[in-house]
Amino acid sequence: MFLLLTSACQPSCPMMARSFRVCDSSLLTGFLLRQIWARAARRNTEHAGRSYSTKPARLPRMEYQDAVCTLNTLQTNANYLELVKRERGQPQMQLEAMRLFLQRTGLRVEDLDQLNIIHVTGTKGKGSTCAFSEHIFRNCGLRTGFYSSPHLVQVRERIRINGQPISKELFTKYFWQVYNRLDETKDAHYGSMPAYFRFLTILAFHVFLQEKVDLALIEVGIGGAYDCTNIIKKPWVCGVSSLGVDHTSILGDTIEKIAWQKGGIFKPGVPAFTVKQPENPMKVLAERAQEIGCHLQVCPDLEQYESDKQHLQLGLAGRHQRSNATLALQLCHSWLQRWGRHEAFLSLPKTELLSSHWPALAPAFQPCPAMVTGLRDTKWHGRSQTIRNGPISYFVDGAHTTRSMLACVRWFREAAAEQERTAEGPVVRVLLFNATGERDSAALLKLLVPCQFDFAVFCPNIPETVSSSNAADQQNFNVTVENILTRCLDNQKSWWRLTEQGAGPGAELLLPGGLPLVEGGMRRRGAEPLVFPCILSALQWITQGRDPQLPCDSKPRAGSAARALREAGAVQVLVTGSLHLVGGVLKHLDPSLS
Repeated sequence: MFLLLTSACQPSCPMMARSFRVCDSSLLTGFLLRQIWARAARRNTEHAGRSYSTKPARLPRMEYQDAVCTLNTLQTNANYLELVKRERGQPQMQLEAMRLFLQRTGLRVEDLDQLNIIHVTGTKGKGSTCAFSEHIFRNCGLRTGFYSSPHLVQVRERIRINGQPISKELFTKYFWQVYNRLDETKDAHYGSMPAYFRFLTILAFHVFLQEKVDLALIEVGIGGAYDCTNIIKKPWVCGVSSLGVDHTSILGDTIEKIAWQKGGIFKPGVPAFTVKQPENPMKVLAERAQEIGCHLQVCPDLEQYESDKQHLQLGLAGRHQRSNATLALQLCHSWLQRWGRHEAFLSLPKTELLSSHWPALAPAFQPCPAMVTGLRDTKWHGRSQTIRNGPISYFVDGAHTTRSMLACVRWFREAAAEQERTAEGPVVRVLLFNATGERDSAALLKLLVPCQFDFAVFCPNIPETVSSSNAADQQNFNVTVENILTRCLDNQKSWWRLTEQGAGPGAELLLPGGLPLVEGGMRRRGAEPLVFPCILSALQWITQGRDPQLPCDSKPRAGSAARALREAGAVQVLVTGSLHLVGGVLKHLDPSLS
């Protein structure tokens, strides 16, 4: 294999370097990573220990990073997923626990009715649907709240007011208000505190009520029926985006079981909309709607809203965004009909609520100007996003399921081919990939082979090996260093097999200067997938100092691969497989997000 190290990662003494020559590859990997991350891990642990207190109100500092570090001491998402698995057979227990946590903060479930909620679930596209909808409502002059997950760079991205993440000051203020109330009452509740995602959901409700939003768009975390957002009793409208297979250990191992879970957000008498689904999951959604007493309708194709005089443009790239856009139009249309306070929307065609055993097709309508410009101007980081820095073009998409990866591949091949036609000189294509959790990395990588990459690069979702001042937002305590690197090495082996580039990885290790530490001949360009210990070191190798947004590595790379990247007329980098990987990349490429 190639495991490339930046100057920040290389061994500090000649004796250590010489010892690498005789190390087994797996032992070498473990030794290196333990050295690389030991200091950062100790600092993070100490920081978390100092930040946690049974009475956090008495802490001398109450800054944003203190709030984030305290948040990280709660049960992590992995623990939450295990809890969900245990409570699958008793969903009311999970929802009752959420109601009790909410009550301990001084809120009742009925208080959430004031938020005029749009509740959206789905496997792929629910975040983009909410982003389209939020921009439309903002164009209508409404004050919007938007709760989504996961965050890319900073946790406050999950809670937005008028399209912007709440400020560090507001996050810190409201965090301690909610945390203190829960902490002060935990002794009477057997020391219980909500898990990470549950806490953030409660915090979002608290923020939106305090900030007096006109409406709140709430994106489901996982599934629907048992999700902690499903304590909402009276949303104004519900939506279901494209369904696929994901989180099978929690939601079930078939798309029909997953559809049953997603339909769990339907409420009696509340209108609901879905994009077109395969026949079997559509049937399940229809049965759930009938059982609950919800009127479900299917969104028409986006073309049906258009006319000779009006063609709808979308701010988000990719054909798959068209189904998200039509769902957003129907959700906004339904909500605005009920709101009915603006003459521009009183003229919209009324939708009759008819009883049916099968979802009826929702009528298309002529979008008002606020809808047209809302769709056109929507931005949603990390989804079919292109960033161009000099000769380096990054194509960034957090696809992590089979259906979303197919959509990503189609978007990338079209966008990259169009850009390549105007490039001066040779074009080099690079894949930067990682996947997490239970996802089948080999299956996802197989879908990426037709993109004809010159190099494949794998790294864990660690932004950099030296912890920065705002690293707490992206800390992940769910997995060990050994586990995440093993995943990267497995991805490397899968790519070898899929591209038939030889018998498999060797044991070659390169330092920044290109000096081989073990014997090994030069390989042809593109024949070797590379593994790096962090996102920054991977980006530095890919860009070879040609991206002004990134700090330069201390020494230029040697070898034909590095030379090809330096001399290319353009370098196209597809970043995909994980939203957490995408977030780590955007942290380095877009300083405004930090």
